[in-house]
Amino acid sequence: MSGLSPSEAPGALCRNCLALLPEVAGLSISMPADGSDRGVVLCASADVAARLAEIQYTLGEGPCREATRLRAPVFATNLTRAPDTRRWPLFSVQATKAGVEAVFSLPLAGNGTPLGTLDLYQKTPGSLSADRLRTALLVADAVTLTVLALDQASPDFEGVVTWLPGAESDREEVHQATGMIMMQLGVSAEEALLRLRARAFTHGRTATEVARAIIERTMDLRDD
Repeated sequence: MSGLSPSEAPGALCRNCLALLPEVAGLSISMPADGSDRGVVLCASADVAARLAEIQYTLGEGPCREATRLRAPVFATNLTRAPDTRRWPLFSVQATKAGVEAVFSLPLAGNGTPLGTLDLYQKTPGSLSADRLRTALLVADAVTLTVLALDQASPDFEGVVTWLPGAESDREEVHQATGMIMMQLGVSAEEALLRLRARAFTHGRTATEVARAIIERTMDLRDD
């Protein structure tokens, strides 16, 4: 990662992780936004991985949300049947539609606080072998150290992810759209965000996609 610009760092981080875990179909690294239950997808190996990471924050459920809350690894070894379908009824449907039937979420623990998660996606049901799990845990530790090191190297002291312009941009779009909904509907920030998420869910889109449509005025929640 040495010598890379901030815009190059997320992609390189994902490529390095995937090289160490070639058996997974994809992976993503995400973290909760400061002081809220929104999330920021720092990087993803593919569009499907990015979408599944973000949709967990849109739906408010999924292995990555639970791994962050519990500060412990959470494994969904078969999203096509119970108990995973009972545990995450909405996310399991979205994941299987996307061709993913198993997810392994590993917490990134920075200085005793939940920094985020490394999420691994598998196309078929099944557990990680002991050797693969050991490698995945080591990769999660390496990601944690890398994110913390990059954050300390950032010239901006406002937050841990300010070195990731793309991730920040996504979060800003949701903030901006939430503010527009508040003004249009005269509701609180919490209700505005819930309405944005509800629209995303009913249309099968992510919160960021709906936020962009609202900002571009191609979608109006006053039509509900």
